[in-house]
Amino acid sequence: MVRKKMHTLIRKVDADHPDDRQIQEAARLIIRGGVVVYPTESFYGLGVNPEDAAAVERLFRAKERQRKHPILLLVDSPRTLAQLVREVLPAASRLMEAFWPGGLTLVFRASNCLLPSVTGGTGKVGIRISSHPVAAALVKAAGGMVTGTSANLSGKPPCCSTREVLGQLGGEVEMILDGGQTEGRTATTVLDVSVEPPQILREGMISRRQLQEYL
Repeated sequence: MVRKKMHTLIRKVDADHPDDRQIQEAARLIIRGGVVVYPTESFYGLGVNPEDAAAVERLFRAKERQRKHPILLLVDSPRTLAQLVREVLPAASRLMEAFWPGGLTLVFRASNCLLPSVTGGTGKVGIRISSHPVAAALVKAAGGMVTGTSANLSGKPPCCSTREVLGQLGGEVEMILDGGQTEGRTATTVLDVSVEPPQILREGMISRRQLQEYL
């Protein structure tokens, strides 16, 4: 069956001082099961409500992503994080204090409250707090957590502009919060803190050297 393409709303936002009305509009869409694209420290992200199974399925379809891959989550605070994971080891607490908000994704053992589609059946979930004003405001307005996977087709380059997003995902998302060109130089660093010692899964914005004293 051919899916009907939708009209994508584009809302220009100030990347440093986003208008609350635009953030609230986008948050309402996410809460109702919609898909919203927003800027982050690196690339544009694809946001849905991770507690809504149908919305998560829409995300997979939009990205043409295999279901075995977990989905990154953005949260608004360590308190929200604590509800989503089984435990926070001391090393993880040190890393959170040092690098959050920012470009470090920490992988935890997921709690049973998370959908299997979010963890990809791995029992783990990657989480971070974003330092980007638009992303941070959207997460807070949407209830404290939003998916943070990159807004691109699987296997394609991540997007740094609305034009690039439309070229890959046009017609699959309700809204794009257009904060202009993102940094896009490198992705976040991914560190598995569910094991001792923590293991670097991907070196990115936070270097191995920066992490070393906290591991």
